[in-house]
Amino acid sequence: MGKGMKAGKRPKQPKMGNAQQMAQMQAMQRQMEEVQAKIDEMEASATSGGGAVTVTVTGKKEIKDIQIKPEVVDPDDVEMLQDLIMAAANEALRQMEEISQSEMGKFTAGLGIPGL
Repeated sequence: MGKGMKAGKRPKQPKMGNAQQMAQMQAMQRQMEEVQAKIDEMEASATSGGGAVTVTVTGKKEIKDIQIKPEVVDPDDVEMLQDLIMAAANEALRQMEEISQSEMGKFTAGLGIPGL
Protein backbone atom coordinates (compact mmCIF):
# COMPACT_ATOMS: atom_id res chain seq x y z
CA MET A 1 0.00 0.00 0.00
CA GLY A 2 1.13 3.48 -0.77
CA LYS A 3 1.85 6.10 1.83
CA GLY A 4 -1.31 7.49 3.41
CA MET A 5 -3.55 4.71 2.06
CA LYS A 6 -5.67 2.58 4.32
CA ALA A 7 -6.77 -0.96 3.70
CA GLY A 8 -10.00 -1.11 1.73
CA LYS A 9 -9.62 2.42 0.35
CA ARG A 10 -9.25 3.03 -3.34
CA PRO A 11 -7.31 5.93 -4.76
CA LYS A 12 -9.55 8.69 -6.02
CA GLN A 13 -10.11 8.64 -9.76
CA PRO A 14 -10.56 11.86 -11.67
CA LYS A 15 -14.17 12.51 -12.62
CA MET A 16 -14.60 11.79 -16.31
CA GLY A 17 -18.30 12.28 -16.90
CA ASN A 18 -18.74 16.01 -17.18
CA ALA A 19 -20.84 17.42 -19.99
CA GLN A 20 -17.98 19.30 -21.65
CA GLN A 21 -15.84 16.19 -22.05
CA MET A 22 -18.84 14.27 -23.34
CA ALA A 23 -19.58 16.97 -25.92
CA GLN A 24 -15.93 16.95 -27.03
CA MET A 25 -15.96 13.18 -27.44
CA GLN A 26 -19.21 13.32 -29.43
CA ALA A 27 -17.81 16.05 -31.68
CA MET A 28 -14.65 14.00 -32.26
CA GLN A 29 -16.76 10.93 -33.03
CA ARG A 30 -18.75 12.91 -35.61
CA GLN A 31 -15.52 14.16 -37.19
CA MET A 32 -14.14 10.62 -37.32
CA GLU A 33 -17.33 9.40 -38.99
CA GLU A 34 -17.04 12.20 -41.56
CA VAL A 35 -13.43 11.27 -42.28
CA GLN A 36 -14.37 7.59 -42.57
CA ALA A 37 -17.12 8.50 -45.06
CA LYS A 38 -14.54 10.52 -47.03
CA ILE A 39 -12.12 7.57 -46.97
CA ASP A 40 -14.90 5.24 -48.17
CA GLU A 41 -15.25 7.42 -51.28
CA MET A 42 -11.52 7.42 -52.05
CA GLU A 43 -9.83 5.14 -54.56
CA ALA A 44 -6.33 3.77 -54.94
CA SER A 45 -4.88 2.13 -58.04
CA ALA A 46 -1.79 0.00 -58.49
CA THR A 47 -0.21 -1.66 -61.48
CA SER A 48 1.97 -4.70 -62.01
CA GLY A 49 3.85 -6.17 -64.93
CA GLY A 50 5.00 -2.76 -66.12
CA GLY A 51 1.43 -1.52 -66.40
CA ALA A 52 0.01 -4.72 -67.88
CA VAL A 53 -2.49 -5.05 -65.02
CA THR A 54 -4.12 -2.20 -63.11
CA VAL A 55 -6.37 -2.73 -60.09
CA THR A 56 -8.44 0.01 -58.45
CA VAL A 57 -9.85 -0.38 -54.94
CA THR A 58 -12.18 1.80 -52.90
CA GLY A 59 -11.78 3.08 -49.37
CA LYS A 60 -14.12 0.28 -48.34
CA LYS A 61 -11.33 -2.05 -49.52
CA GLU A 62 -13.39 -3.44 -52.36
CA ILE A 63 -12.04 -3.99 -55.86
CA LYS A 64 -13.71 -1.48 -58.15
CA ASP A 65 -11.92 -2.11 -61.43
CA ILE A 66 -9.39 -4.41 -63.06
CA GLN A 67 -7.75 -3.47 -66.35
CA ILE A 68 -5.70 -6.07 -68.27
CA LYS A 69 -3.79 -5.26 -71.43
CA PRO A 70 -4.60 -7.84 -74.12
CA GLU A 71 -0.94 -8.62 -74.82
CA VAL A 72 -0.50 -10.03 -71.31
CA VAL A 73 -3.28 -12.60 -71.80
CA ASP A 74 -1.53 -15.84 -72.71
CA PRO A 75 -3.68 -18.98 -72.49
CA ASP A 76 -0.50 -21.01 -71.98
CA ASP A 77 0.54 -18.92 -68.95
CA VAL A 78 -2.57 -18.22 -66.89
CA GLU A 79 -0.49 -18.40 -63.71
CA MET A 80 1.48 -15.28 -64.68
CA LEU A 81 -1.74 -13.32 -65.23
CA GLN A 82 -3.08 -14.49 -61.87
CA ASP A 83 0.15 -13.38 -60.17
CA LEU A 84 0.01 -9.97 -61.85
CA ILE A 85 -3.60 -9.43 -60.75
CA MET A 86 -2.82 -10.53 -57.21
CA ALA A 87 0.25 -8.28 -56.99
CA ALA A 88 -1.65 -5.23 -58.26
CA ALA A 89 -4.65 -5.91 -55.99
CA ASN A 90 -2.48 -6.38 -52.90
CA GLU A 91 -0.55 -3.18 -53.60
CA ALA A 92 -3.75 -1.17 -54.16
CA LEU A 93 -5.19 -2.51 -50.89
CA ARG A 94 -1.94 -1.70 -49.07
CA GLN A 95 -2.06 1.86 -50.40
CA MET A 96 -5.67 2.28 -49.29
CA GLU A 97 -4.86 0.94 -45.83
CA GLU A 98 -2.00 3.43 -45.57
CA ILE A 99 -4.32 6.30 -46.60
CA SER A 100 -6.95 5.16 -44.10
CA GLN A 101 -4.46 4.89 -41.23
CA SER A 102 -2.99 8.28 -42.07
CA GLU A 103 -6.39 9.99 -42.09
CA MET A 104 -7.69 8.30 -38.94
CA GLY A 105 -4.33 8.66 -37.20
CA LYS A 106 -4.91 12.41 -37.09
CA PHE A 107 -7.60 11.75 -34.47
CA THR A 108 -5.95 8.98 -32.50
CA ALA A 109 -2.43 10.48 -32.33
CA GLY A 110 -3.06 12.54 -29.21
CA LEU A 111 -5.19 9.99 -27.40
CA GLY A 112 -2.38 7.67 -26.33
CA ILE A 113 -4.27 4.59 -27.50
CA PRO A 114 -1.80 1.79 -28.23
CA GLY A 115 -2.06 0.08 -31.59
CA LEU A 116 -3.84 2.95 -33.37
